[in-house]
Amino acid sequence: MSSLDLPIRAATETAIAHGITPDRCDILQNSSTLVLRLTDTLVARVVTDLDGPRQGTGWFERENAVAQHLAENGAPVIPLHPDIPPGPYEHLGYPLNFWKFVTVTGDAADPREAGRRMCQCHEILGSYAGPPLPELAILTESVSLLDTLRQRELLPEPAIRLLHDRLLSSTEALRRFPRLPLHGDAHLGNLLNTTGGLLWTDWEDTFLGPVEWDVASAIWNSRILDEDHATADAIEEGYRKAGGSIDPEALHHSFIARAAVISAWYPILYPNPSADRAEKLRFRLDWLENAG
Repeated sequence: MSSLDLPIRAATETAIAHGITPDRCDILQNSSTLVLRLTDTLVARVVTDLDGPRQGTGWFERENAVAQHLAENGAPVIPLHPDIPPGPYEHLGYPLNFWKFVTVTGDAADPREAGRRMCQCHEILGSYAGPPLPELAILTESVSLLDTLRQRELLPEPAIRLLHDRLLSSTEALRRFPRLPLHGDAHLGNLLNTTGGLLWTDWEDTFLGPVEWDVASAIWNSRILDEDHATADAIEEGYRKAGGSIDPEALHHSFIARAAVISAWYPILYPNPSADRAEKLRFRLDWLENAG
């Protein structure tokens, strides 16, 4: 039996229970979350890392509520599938939800348009009135994750202490700024260029925080890792021209928090990192040493 047999069965049986008979099983992504195209329009996302730090369906419940609010108000997002109630679902022990299939063009996203569409999502999220979202969740969750890294000896102790200090200081600083619902993991890999335009996806990490967190998530790699300031500037420009405001101090603390969060999750997401990924982790930790 393949390790994917049960999660695929969980998705197909849940779809069938709601009157949709899958006619294919195309694997679009296979990591801690399995993404399957089951019909011409139906995509299932199934959590396969059942022993990971995130348990249950609470994450998908918040994601579904936020994504549904955004889609119903015309935001540039991939919508949940209209023929299945939002859920989320759990079958055979696997949490899952269902989305509408979109065709990805493969073209690079225009950075100004990326910033504009982020701002559009933030504006619509200002009227969100669904289930309560946790404050600064990915930051506080990452602090708790450090105990796992220590127990499993996944990072050296000095690195864990550094991440702990940076996470606590940046979390305290960001609490001083206005907070609203965010994407939570708004790197450009979660912005798909589709035949319907640029669409944000993967709202699993949604939480309440300053808008600068999402901006920092979108531009951290270009601004700091790659020193591609033209791209970072264009994203910020697009965001501001769409009516958004970016506080420099909040952005500074968001940069620090983002680097610490990604570093804390790296050993979990990439237990056997390539040389390139290992170098990126080293870069982030070195950068955090000098960040203040």
